[in-house]
Amino acid sequence: MDTVYAAVGRKPVVLRELVETSLSGADHAVVAQQREYVVAIRSAATAREKLTIYAAAIVKIQVRLAPVFVALRDAAVGDPACAALLTEISERRARNMREFAADLRQTGELRADLSDDDVADVIWSMNAAEYWVLLVQQRGWKPERFGDWLADAWIRLLLAVPARSPAD
Repeated sequence: MDTVYAAVGRKPVVLRELVETSLSGADHAVVAQQREYVVAIRSAATAREKLTIYAAAIVKIQVRLAPVFVALRDAAVGDPACAALLTEISERRARNMREFAADLRQTGELRADLSDDDVADVIWSMNAAEYWVLLVQQRGWKPERFGDWLADAWIRLLLAVPARSPAD
């Protein structure tokens, strides 16, 4: 480990790099606004499309991110620097979800009884690595099932009048 630490940095630095590259899906960190799925979400016309794109992206992200995030969460228990990194990442995710909620609100399709903070909190909690671990790793869901279910759940929970799927 000393060789890794010498090349990259201490544990929080290594974990930050792993989190950022896992989120980006590249061998280097890519800022959120430049990630492919974010560009696709921003260009989608309807809330349903935006939520479906994001749910599919979560599947690809969590395959890479969940193990790293669990390691960071576990390291945060005894390492104040890792705890600070975990808090920073969690707060950034929450801010990003508030921006996403505002983008969804602009479609005019969100339920009127939900604030943007409510919408952001629902998406934030359900896109978490812990949620993925519970359903995919512990309950044995296939990643695709998780993504389909996530999109359907968000559409049903958040949209004023969810469009019916062809199977309905």
